[in-house]
Amino acid sequence: MDKIEQLIANAPIDNHLTLDDIPDIDLYMDQVIQLFEKKYEGQKRNADEKVLTKTMINNYAKGKLFFPVNNKKYSKEHLILISIIYQLKGALSINDIKLTLENLNKKVPEAEFNIEKLYNSYLHLAEANAVKFVDDVKENTNKVKEEIDKLDDKDSVYLKQLLLITSLINMSNLYRKAAEKIVDEIGKEQDA
Repeated sequence: MDKIEQLIANAPIDNHLTLDDIPDIDLYMDQVIQLFEKKYEGQKRNADEKVLTKTMINNYAKGKLFFPVNNKKYSKEHLILISIIYQLKGALSINDIKLTLENLNKKVPEAEFNIEKLYNSYLHLAEANAVKFVDDVKENTNKVKEEIDKLDDKDSVYLKQLLLITSLINMSNLYRKAAEKIVDEIGKEQDA
């Protein structure tokens, strides 16, 4: 179990694209992809996995997950939105992401809203969540050890891994379902 704790503790769970990472000049799609690949390389599960592709960006644009680009160049605001989409897509459907970002996409192009301040708040929360995550995994690991001791089985290493995986997935599902309920509330408010 110590190996699992070490793997999770060393995972790049708090690696996010910061405002300092984003240039103040507009970027072409290839530059956007390169920026994201470089920043999130450590989060890829294997070398063949792509963080962001032209197809993904085009699908986000067609799905209206972010406001239209100018002259095939992506602004700092676009990169912030793509970063948020990158984080949300692991748990939410494209339709849920579109609904979640719809009001923001209306405000940002009209200079009604400072998305950089919102993104900084997001980054602060993400940092706090990363610390909480490590503590929660340690606590969860201890609870799994207690349950394994009750089983008295020869294959306890595998069973520890299995219980920890199912426990982490259970927590992930609970958080995802809570987020989906909030998305549904946004949808109801927009329909009203």
